[in-house]
Amino acid sequence: MRTYLIGFLALLLAVPAGATPPPATPSAADAQAQLRTYYFDAARSGQQAMLAEFIRAGYDLQTRDEKGYTALILAAYHGHAEAVDQLLAAGADPCAQDKRGNTALMGAIFKGELRIAQRLMRAACSPDQRNHAGQTAAMYAALFQRRDILQQLAAHGADLDLKDAAGNSAEQLQRGEFAR
Repeated sequence: MRTYLIGFLALLLAVPAGATPPPATPSAADAQAQLRTYYFDAARSGQQAMLAEFIRAGYDLQTRDEKGYTALILAAYHGHAEAVDQLLAAGADPCAQDKRGNTALMGAIFKGELRIAQRLMRAACSPDQRNHAGQTAAMYAALFQRRDILQQLAAHGADLDLKDAAGNSAEQLQRGEFAR
């Protein structure tokens, strides 16, 4: 697989005919860093063909960037439903959390990507999965007035009475009441 990925990188970095080649061959660490950049850029921009190459090469779909984002979190946040489906079908973890504990579902709800949120709700994650502030997807749905999503989360078993670290529940947030 490593040989394939290095070859893949070489193709991506191929120098056009007649151009001066780069002064040195990149190190393995440089090559890995460049692959990570391509991977996250593909997820961020919904480049399914590029993601398909990473999947075919056996690239680790749980790879994280400096903020703890996975490709799935980035694709969901940036509204690329087809890339989300592609990554999920390839085995990306829908329950993965970034460094703040937020999930792809929370990102989709925050951004108003309701189709993506509905797809992620069908994943085998707890509807009450919390971020590091104790917030759940239902709290995000309530806070950002995504009533349909909130109802669907409740139907999937989300507890609307759970409280976050500040003492807010989804029920309170939906009513516009905030704990002090």
